[in-house]
Amino acid sequence: MHASTPASTSASASPSTDTARPPRTLRWRVIDIVVASVLGVAIGLVFWAWNTVGYAWFTGMDGLTPGLGGLAVGIWLIGGVIGGLVIRKPGAALLVEVIAAIVSMLIGNVWGVSTLLSGLVQGLGAELIFALFLYRRFTLPVAMLAGVGAAVAAWVFELFYGSSPNILKTLEFNTIYLVSVVVSGAVLAGLVGWLAVRALAATGVLNRFAAGREARREV
Repeated sequence: MHASTPASTSASASPSTDTARPPRTLRWRVIDIVVASVLGVAIGLVFWAWNTVGYAWFTGMDGLTPGLGGLAVGIWLIGGVIGGLVIRKPGAALLVEVIAAIVSMLIGNVWGVSTLLSGLVQGLGAELIFALFLYRRFTLPVAMLAGVGAAVAAWVFELFYGSSPNILKTLEFNTIYLVSVVVSGAVLAGLVGWLAVRALAATGVLNRFAAGREARREV
Protein backbone atom coordinates (compact mmCIF):
# COMPACT_ATOMS: atom_id res chain seq x y z
CA MET A 1 0.00 0.00 0.00
CA HIS A 2 1.30 3.43 -0.91
CA ALA A 3 1.74 5.65 2.14
CA SER A 4 0.94 9.33 1.78
CA THR A 5 3.80 11.69 2.49
CA PRO A 6 3.21 14.65 4.84
CA ALA A 7 3.32 17.01 1.85
CA SER A 8 0.69 15.07 -0.10
CA THR A 9 -1.52 14.75 2.99
CA SER A 10 -1.31 18.49 3.58
CA ALA A 11 -2.09 19.23 -0.05
CA SER A 12 -5.12 16.96 -0.06
CA ALA A 13 -6.45 18.37 3.19
CA SER A 14 -6.14 22.01 2.19
CA PRO A 15 -8.62 23.28 -0.39
CA SER A 16 -7.25 25.20 -3.35
CA THR A 17 -7.55 28.94 -3.55
CA ASP A 18 -10.37 28.61 -6.09
CA THR A 19 -12.44 26.20 -4.03
CA ALA A 20 -11.80 28.16 -0.84
CA ARG A 21 -13.56 31.22 -2.27
CA PRO A 22 -17.27 31.37 -1.54
CA PRO A 23 -19.20 30.91 -4.81
CA ARG A 24 -21.02 33.92 -6.19
CA THR A 25 -24.63 33.36 -5.28
CA LEU A 26 -27.45 33.88 -7.74
CA ARG A 27 -30.02 33.95 -4.94
CA TRP A 28 -31.99 37.17 -4.59
CA ARG A 29 -31.48 39.42 -1.58
CA VAL A 30 -34.03 41.86 -0.20
CA ILE A 31 -31.93 44.74 -1.51
CA ASP A 32 -31.98 43.18 -4.99
CA ILE A 33 -35.77 43.23 -5.00
CA VAL A 34 -35.90 46.80 -3.67
CA VAL A 35 -33.39 48.15 -6.19
CA ALA A 36 -35.01 46.26 -9.08
CA SER A 37 -38.33 47.84 -8.14
CA VAL A 38 -36.83 51.33 -7.90
CA LEU A 39 -35.09 50.89 -11.23
CA GLY A 40 -38.31 49.64 -12.81
CA VAL A 41 -40.29 52.65 -11.62
CA ALA A 42 -37.60 55.11 -12.69
CA ILE A 43 -37.26 53.53 -16.13
CA GLY A 44 -41.05 53.41 -16.42
CA LEU A 45 -41.06 57.20 -16.08
CA VAL A 46 -38.41 57.35 -18.83
CA PHE A 47 -40.67 55.17 -21.00
CA TRP A 48 -43.60 57.47 -20.34
CA ALA A 49 -41.57 60.53 -21.39
CA TRP A 50 -40.26 58.67 -24.44
CA ASN A 51 -43.76 57.64 -25.48
CA THR A 52 -44.29 61.11 -26.95
CA VAL A 53 -40.79 61.88 -28.21
CA GLY A 54 -40.07 58.38 -29.44
CA TYR A 55 -43.41 57.93 -31.14
CA ALA A 56 -42.98 61.23 -33.00
CA TRP A 57 -39.51 60.10 -34.08
CA PHE A 58 -40.87 56.67 -35.03
CA THR A 59 -43.62 58.19 -37.16
CA GLY A 60 -41.28 60.68 -38.82
CA MET A 61 -38.68 58.06 -39.73
CA ASP A 62 -41.37 55.70 -40.99
CA GLY A 63 -42.63 58.53 -43.18
CA LEU A 64 -39.21 58.76 -44.81
CA THR A 65 -38.74 55.00 -45.26
CA PRO A 66 -41.29 52.48 -43.97
CA GLY A 67 -39.60 50.37 -41.31
CA LEU A 68 -36.94 52.93 -40.43
CA GLY A 69 -39.00 53.97 -37.42
CA GLY A 70 -37.44 51.03 -35.61
CA LEU A 71 -34.47 53.27 -34.88
CA ALA A 72 -36.56 54.90 -32.13
CA VAL A 73 -37.46 51.67 -30.34
CA GLY A 74 -34.25 51.13 -28.35
CA ILE A 75 -35.13 53.32 -25.36
CA TRP A 76 -38.18 51.12 -24.70
CA LEU A 77 -35.82 48.14 -24.42
CA ILE A 78 -33.38 49.64 -21.92
CA GLY A 79 -35.07 48.34 -18.76
CA GLY A 80 -33.99 44.75 -19.29
CA VAL A 81 -30.41 45.76 -20.05
CA ILE A 82 -30.04 47.98 -16.97
CA GLY A 83 -31.78 45.47 -14.71
CA GLY A 84 -29.49 42.67 -15.82
CA LEU A 85 -26.32 44.76 -15.53
CA VAL A 86 -27.11 45.99 -12.02
CA ILE A 87 -28.77 43.04 -10.27
CA ARG A 88 -26.95 40.24 -12.12
CA LYS A 89 -29.40 37.56 -11.02
CA PRO A 90 -31.76 35.32 -13.01
CA GLY A 91 -34.99 37.19 -13.75
CA ALA A 92 -33.60 40.68 -13.12
CA ALA A 93 -33.78 41.82 -16.74
CA LEU A 94 -37.32 40.53 -17.07
CA LEU A 95 -38.50 42.01 -13.76
CA VAL A 96 -37.17 45.52 -14.35
CA GLU A 97 -38.51 45.68 -17.91
CA VAL A 98 -41.95 44.45 -16.80
CA ILE A 99 -42.17 46.90 -13.87
CA ALA A 100 -41.19 49.73 -16.20
CA ALA A 101 -43.85 48.65 -18.71
CA ILE A 102 -46.50 48.53 -15.97
CA VAL A 103 -45.60 52.04 -14.79
CA SER A 104 -45.76 53.37 -18.34
CA MET A 105 -49.12 51.66 -18.87
CA LEU A 106 -50.64 52.89 -15.61
CA ILE A 107 -49.58 56.50 -16.16
CA GLY A 108 -51.23 56.30 -19.55
CA ASN A 109 -50.24 55.72 -23.15
CA VAL A 110 -51.88 54.89 -26.47
CA TRP A 111 -50.93 51.20 -26.37
CA GLY A 112 -52.72 50.13 -23.19
CA VAL A 113 -52.30 46.52 -22.04
CA SER A 114 -50.09 45.68 -25.03
CA THR A 115 -47.39 47.69 -23.21
CA LEU A 116 -47.24 44.98 -20.56
CA LEU A 117 -47.13 42.20 -23.15
CA SER A 118 -44.32 43.99 -24.98
CA GLY A 119 -42.44 44.41 -21.70
CA LEU A 120 -42.70 40.69 -21.00
CA VAL A 121 -41.38 39.74 -24.41
CA GLN A 122 -38.62 42.35 -24.48
CA GLY A 123 -37.51 41.48 -20.96
CA LEU A 124 -37.29 37.82 -21.91
CA GLY A 125 -35.18 38.71 -24.94
CA ALA A 126 -32.61 40.52 -22.79
CA GLU A 127 -32.83 37.85 -20.08
CA LEU A 128 -31.92 35.12 -22.55
CA ILE A 129 -28.63 36.83 -23.42
CA PHE A 130 -27.56 37.19 -19.78
CA ALA A 131 -28.54 33.56 -19.21
CA LEU A 132 -26.41 32.43 -22.19
CA PHE A 133 -23.41 33.95 -20.39
CA LEU A 134 -24.51 32.22 -17.14
CA TYR A 135 -24.96 35.61 -15.45
CA ARG A 136 -21.18 35.95 -15.25
CA ARG A 137 -20.27 38.48 -17.97
CA PHE A 138 -21.56 42.05 -17.95
CA THR A 139 -19.24 43.82 -20.38
CA LEU A 140 -20.25 46.36 -23.00
CA PRO A 141 -20.52 43.70 -25.75
CA VAL A 142 -22.82 41.61 -23.55
CA ALA A 143 -24.94 44.67 -22.78
CA MET A 144 -25.25 45.44 -26.49
CA LEU A 145 -26.14 41.80 -27.20
CA ALA A 146 -28.83 42.01 -24.52
CA GLY A 147 -30.22 45.07 -26.29
CA VAL A 148 -30.21 43.12 -29.54
CA GLY A 149 -31.93 40.19 -27.84
CA ALA A 150 -34.70 42.48 -26.59
CA ALA A 151 -34.95 44.04 -30.05
CA VAL A 152 -35.33 40.72 -31.87
CA ALA A 153 -37.94 39.62 -29.33
CA ALA A 154 -39.85 42.88 -29.90
CA TRP A 155 -39.67 42.36 -33.67
CA VAL A 156 -41.05 38.83 -33.44
CA PHE A 157 -43.83 39.99 -31.11
CA GLU A 158 -44.92 42.76 -33.47
CA LEU A 159 -44.71 40.36 -36.39
CA PHE A 160 -47.72 38.47 -35.06
CA TYR A 161 -49.45 40.69 -32.49
CA GLY A 162 -52.16 43.31 -32.99
CA SER A 163 -54.98 44.13 -35.35
CA SER A 164 -52.44 44.80 -38.12
CA PRO A 165 -49.45 42.52 -37.44
CA ASN A 166 -46.28 43.15 -39.37
CA ILE A 167 -46.48 39.74 -41.02
CA LEU A 168 -49.16 41.26 -43.24
CA LYS A 169 -46.69 43.87 -44.47
CA THR A 170 -44.03 43.52 -47.15
CA LEU A 171 -40.76 41.62 -46.79
CA GLU A 172 -38.92 44.87 -47.49
CA PHE A 173 -40.67 46.62 -44.60
CA ASN A 174 -39.97 43.79 -42.15
CA THR A 175 -36.33 43.56 -43.18
CA ILE A 176 -35.74 47.31 -42.78
CA TYR A 177 -37.65 47.28 -39.50
CA LEU A 178 -35.62 44.33 -38.16
CA VAL A 179 -32.29 45.96 -39.00
CA SER A 180 -33.44 49.29 -37.56
CA VAL A 181 -34.69 47.74 -34.32
CA VAL A 182 -31.53 45.69 -33.88
CA VAL A 183 -29.30 48.76 -34.38
CA SER A 184 -31.45 50.75 -31.96
CA GLY A 185 -31.41 47.92 -29.43
CA ALA A 186 -27.63 47.65 -29.56
CA VAL A 187 -27.06 51.41 -29.24
CA LEU A 188 -29.99 53.00 -27.36
CA ALA A 189 -30.59 50.02 -25.07
CA GLY A 190 -27.20 48.30 -24.89
CA LEU A 191 -24.64 51.10 -25.10
CA VAL A 192 -26.73 53.76 -23.38
CA GLY A 193 -27.82 51.27 -20.71
CA TRP A 194 -24.22 50.27 -20.01
CA LEU A 195 -23.14 53.91 -19.77
CA ALA A 196 -26.09 54.68 -17.47
CA VAL A 197 -25.08 51.86 -15.09
CA ARG A 198 -21.49 53.10 -15.03
CA ALA A 199 -22.71 56.62 -14.28
CA LEU A 200 -24.85 55.31 -11.43
CA ALA A 201 -21.97 53.25 -10.09
CA ALA A 202 -19.70 56.33 -10.08
CA THR A 203 -22.10 58.06 -7.66
CA GLY A 204 -21.72 55.27 -5.11
CA VAL A 205 -25.38 54.23 -5.06
CA LEU A 206 -24.46 50.77 -6.36
CA ASN A 207 -21.73 50.07 -3.81
CA ARG A 208 -23.56 46.99 -2.55
CA PHE A 209 -23.59 45.51 -6.03
CA ALA A 210 -20.86 44.03 -8.20
CA ALA A 211 -21.38 46.85 -10.72
CA GLY A 212 -20.47 49.38 -8.04
CA ARG A 213 -17.47 47.43 -6.79
CA GLU A 214 -16.13 47.11 -10.32
CA ALA A 215 -16.40 50.87 -10.79
CA ARG A 216 -14.38 51.47 -7.60
CA ARG A 217 -11.64 49.09 -8.75
CA GLU A 218 -11.37 50.94 -12.06
CA VAL A 219 -10.85 54.32 -10.39
